[in-house]
Amino acid sequence: MPVRKIPKNHLVVTGSFASAKADRVIGFESTLEKEYMLLLDFDDEVDHYEEQPVRVPVPGVAKGYVPDVLVHFRSPQRPPELTEVKTVDDLERKRDEYAPKFAAAESFCRERGWAFVIKADTAIRSPRLRNLKFLRRYRNITPSPEHAALALNWLKSNGGQTTSETLLEALAGASVERSAFLPVIWNLLLTKQLHTQLDTDMPVDVPLWLPGAAP
Repeated sequence: MPVRKIPKNHLVVTGSFASAKADRVIGFESTLEKEYMLLLDFDDEVDHYEEQPVRVPVPGVAKGYVPDVLVHFRSPQRPPELTEVKTVDDLERKRDEYAPKFAAAESFCRERGWAFVIKADTAIRSPRLRNLKFLRRYRNITPSPEHAALALNWLKSNGGQTTSETLLEALAGASVERSAFLPVIWNLLLTKQLHTQLDTDMPVDVPLWLPGAAP
C-alpha cells in the first residue's frame, strides 16, 4: 500500500489508473506517471507495481523522499526497480534539489538488491505509448464471440500472419460490416490475442500475427 497519500493538485493532473496488474486502482500524480503505468500494464516482463511505495530517509529532509513507483518483474533474475518519473525539463531545473534524494534512493536500493531508475518523458512518450493509447480506447468494447472467433480462426487457417486490411476483406469484404469488425481487431490486439509491432507508429494497414507466429 502507498506510504504517502497523493494530494489534490490544481497544477498537475492527479487521479486513479485501473491497472490490469493490480487488484485495486493505482494512484498517479501526473499525466506522465499515468502514461508510464500504461506501458507497465502492457509489458509482459512486469508482474505488478506499486505507487508511492517506500519512504527513503534523506539527511536534512524531514519527511524523506517517496519515489513514484516500485516495479516487480516476473523473472527472479531481474531486480525490482524503484522508479522516479520526471520530465527532462524538471530534472534539469531542479538538479541540485533532487541530487541528495536520488543519491539516498540509490543507497536504499543497493541495500535491498533493487535498482533505482529515472524514467524521463523522452523515453515514456514513445511510438509504443501512442499505439497503446489508441488501442486502449477499445478496452470497454466486448467483441461478440462469433466475430472474435471468425477473426482468429481465419488467421489460424492462413498461416497465422496477415494485415488488418487483408483480415477485414476476408471477414467483411466491402460491406458495411467492416465498421463492425475493425473494433474487434483493435480489441484483440489490446487483449493480446493478436500481436503487432508496437514500437513503431502503426501504419494504416497494420501487420497482425497470432501469438507464437511472429514474422
